[in-house]
Amino acid sequence: MKRTLSKVPEVTLVFWIIKIAATTLGETGGDTVTMTLDWGYVAGTVLFLSFLVVLVVCQIAAERFHPSLYWATIVASTTFGTTMADLADRSLGVGYTGGSILLLASLLCVLALWYWSEGTVSVNTVATPQVEAFYWTAITLSQTLGTALGDWLADTGGFGFGGGAMVFGLGLALLAAAYYWTNISRVTLFWAAFILTRPLGATVGDFLDKPVGEGGMNLSRPMASLVIGIFIVGCVLLLPQRAGSHPSQAQPAYEND
Repeated sequence: MKRTLSKVPEVTLVFWIIKIAATTLGETGGDTVTMTLDWGYVAGTVLFLSFLVVLVVCQIAAERFHPSLYWATIVASTTFGTTMADLADRSLGVGYTGGSILLLASLLCVLALWYWSEGTVSVNTVATPQVEAFYWTAITLSQTLGTALGDWLADTGGFGFGGGAMVFGLGLALLAAAYYWTNISRVTLFWAAFILTRPLGATVGDFLDKPVGEGGMNLSRPMASLVIGIFIVGCVLLLPQRAGSHPSQAQPAYEND
């Protein structure tokens, strides 16, 4: 059967390494703008939303998968997710619990609409503007949801940043075990892992830059962001990546990819 290349990377170990690093950069980078530079949550959210919209448009307009463009868009979605979640909790008073519930409901609605429209929510089918619109909406919501979940577990749940990272790390380990030793849908496992890697990165980012009295390491946010950014650039340039592929006719979501 003829296969079509998607415009997102194949999901491999390299993908998850860069994704976790990108989520950590989203946390430290977002906090750098809103807190260290004192722009505030509204200005920071507007800034990163603007970057995100421009990059998503470029991503959709591109004719094929470009690693640098793709990961720049992912980083923009993580920084926007950080500032948006903080804006909702600290400025709008929605709270981590209410924000998490609202974001989860929104993400499920987008995934349901995507499935209703395309018959699948597999990322391997991201090759048309309509599917890309669903994909980037779901990605952005999952990034914002992950931020809210990480803050909820660390603050409201009382686990702290280190404890939160351990909880989400355990969750990812269980998903990995399910991938290798069960027949659970790979599509379902992907979206669950994508959501959980966001709060893992967020709690790691918080652990790096929060004060020692709050359970962090009190590192400079700009310096932490620079180091993580260099690491991501190095990974994108040096580690092999290729576009995912899929049959010309999309498979149902319950089939393994």
